[in-house]
Formats: sequence, structure tokens, C-alpha cells
Amino acid sequence: MSAERPSGRGRFPLSLRRHAVPWERQRPTWREAKPSVIAAALKRAQGRPSGNWFVVGASRGLRADRPLSRTVAGREVVVWRGADGRPVAGSGVCPHLGAPLGDSPVRCGTLVCHWHGLALDGAPFAGWSPFPAYDDGVLLWVRLDEVGGETPSDTPVVPRRPDAARSLAAVYVGIGVCEPEDVVANRLDPWHGAWFHPYSFVDLTVVDTPADSGGDGADGFTVDVSFKVAGRLVVPVRAVFTAPEPRTVVMRITDGEGRGSVVETHATPLGADARGRPRTAVVEAVVAASGRPGFALARRAAPVLRPLVRAAAGRLWRDDLAYAERRCELRSTGRFPG
Repeated sequence: MSAERPSGRGRFPLSLRRHAVPWERQRPTWREAKPSVIAAALKRAQGRPSGNWFVVGASRGLRADRPLSRTVAGREVVVWRGADGRPVAGSGVCPHLGAPLGDSPVRCGTLVCHWHGLALDGAPFAGWSPFPAYDDGVLLWVRLDEVGGETPSDTPVVPRRPDAARSLAAVYVGIGVCEPEDVVANRLDPWHGAWFHPYSFVDLTVVDTPADSGGDGADGFTVDVSFKVAGRLVVPVRAVFTAPEPRTVVMRITDGEGRGSVVETHATPLGADARGRPRTAVVEAVVAASGRPGFALARRAAPVLRPLVRAAAGRLWRDDLAYAERRCELRSTGRFPG
């Protein structure tokens, strides 16, 4: 028997499963996980505007004295903090003799090339021009109009999050041999959770899909699921998966413990590897919140908890990236079903 329906008003966040169903005896979900529903949700996501913005990393990971370097769709990008603390971005190739600017230090908001000392303060100089950059407090974004090919927007599509002063955020980054659509399609298939990740999820039921909602274009996959804690102890919640832009899927807890918390999965194309295969970075931001008094203690223990959250996300994505890579390989050879 499944855990009771989640509720955010209970005194205790944990529930005790009455009967632990063996993995092989849980209810099959393959009939419900219709390829056409997943493909339609993916197509709608790909049709939404991104404004040419790409996630490049965690805001917390950008130090004052060192830049962050990332390749986006084959373009070297470097990001650093200017004298005012705001992010500055541009090509990671020094305009002088091509040295990697990502290996250079930042001094008082100025990036100083370690090859010959060419200094960049964020203004156009010597053929180098900045890219629009944005720090949303959790993630760093760079706008690449040549790559995106869309009508540019002033700011990226940032999902609604819990209040930063009352939440805990952690960011995981992983890289797979696949394309962004393979990552997004994986996240728009919630039916695989309890089957593929039994160490984290049990009692999963998809209670609503975009098709069930009348096909209005909203990617509202509503899921009742329990997060495993230990033994028969679980945390039951209701969550909704949406795709606000082509390379982002958001899971938002709408009922149960941590109501309002979000898990944002962003897929950034990196470019081809040495064998010509596409590579994609998964940048996943977990922004957790809770109205329980004890959560304040958890926030104070954030330096200890963030690595644990990243490790949990990494375990899930080691599995999911393996599937995303397989999906990409099957697509590239014309063997993907459908």
C-alpha cells in the first residue's frame, strides 16, 4: 500500500510505509509513459523562447579572484566578477595571441591575461567584446545571440524560487555525451523515477499530464511520490514538472514537506568531443525551503549540507545521463523507437 497523500500541514514530515513493495512487484508504468506525450512536451519546450541565454555555472562558484571558464556550443566563454561584483562575460580567447583567458587571474575586477598581461575590465578592447551576463543569485547565465539565433531578451527565463533568505541552494554540474534535448526529454518522463531510481523514490504515481489537462501547451506533469529516507521511512510529496524554456525543466513541490522548493535542471550544449560526439552540461539547482522551525538550523549548516545535496543529485544523474547518452546514440543511428 502506498503512503498517504502528501499534505503540508502535518506535524511530522516523515511517513511510515505500511507495506514495502519489492521493486519487481511495483506497478508497471510503461503503458502510461506514452512516447507521444513525452515527445509533445519536448516539442513545446523547444518552441518556447530562451532569449539566447545559457546557464554556465553556479553563482557561488564564481570567486572574486578567478574567472569561470565554459565552452558553450563550441565557443569558449569566460565569466568573472567586475569591480562592482556583477558578472562580466566574453570570449575566452585572448584577442592578442589566443591564450586561454580562463586560466588568467582577476585583479580588482579586471581580468589580466597571464600570457602577456592584456587587461580586460569588461569594456570592448582590442577586438574583444563582452557578452551579456546575468547572476540570478543561484546560477550564472550568458547570452550568446550567435548560438541561440532567437530574438534576444534582456534577462533569462528564471523560474520562481523560494525566498533566498529562507532557503538553501546547492548546484550540481555533470557532463554527458548527448544533446540538451536528451536531458530535457529525460526530465519530462517522470514515470521512470521509482523504477530507475529505487534508492531515492517509491510509490510514484503520475496523476496528471499535459494531455489530461486538455493539451493547452502547459507541461504540467503532476506526480505523487515519496522520497526514501531509511528503511520504510519516506517523505511523501506532490510535485509538478514544467518546461519554461527549451533547455530547462523545473520540478516544484506543491504539497507536502518542503512545499515551494524547486529542482531546476538546465542543459547547456558544450560542443563536440574529440570523436565528434555532442556534449552537454547538466546544471541542476536544488533550492529547498521549509516552514518548519528546524529548517533554520539546516540553513546554518549549509556548508555541510550542500556537498550532500550535490552528491545525491550526482547519483541520480549518473544514472539519468547514462540513459540520455543512450537516447542520443539511438537517435543518431536512427534506432530510437517511434
